[in-house]
Amino acid sequence: MSQYGSAVEYALHCLLFLTDGGGDGAPVRSTRDIAEFQKLSADYVAKLFTRLEKAGLVISSEGLRGGFTLARPADDITVLNVIDAVEGRKPLFECREVRANCVLFGETPPTWSGRGVCGIHAVMLRAEEAMRTSLAQSTLAQLATHVAGVVPPAQKKAAQHWFQDRSANRGRRVKG
Repeated sequence: MSQYGSAVEYALHCLLFLTDGGGDGAPVRSTRDIAEFQKLSADYVAKLFTRLEKAGLVISSEGLRGGFTLARPADDITVLNVIDAVEGRKPLFECREVRANCVLFGETPPTWSGRGVCGIHAVMLRAEEAMRTSLAQSTLAQLATHVAGVVPPAQKKAAQHWFQDRSANRGRRVKG
């Protein structure tokens, strides 16, 4: 079982569409457009953005051309910020204090058996801290730079135009 669910992955992918990697400044994107572009449920993406907004990572704007923008520069949004916004702060390990369950202790374990932090728990706490430190050092801007280096220029331009067309045509009625 993974530590973090798919919501973290989806949230990070969605936030990449709000970076200026497309060359059009700080884009405003609707959750509906972001969802459709990635073939995701619009309701699911909207729920993710509610969590991201509550955490202060995105700002919403209303109106026909409304949507979401980043609340601060992509350099100032870490992967850890997104994880904590979407999943909440969950411990890597939950110690069950197994060390006090020895058959030799009977019903009442001696006080020494539960003294201090369990050695196994201590290892897990250090691992969790190292993981959180690493995630805090990785930013949305770094992810966007990586993606920009992988996606061919024609694909970037097509995505940018797709979003621009969607925004420009929002609210127009289709005749026919």
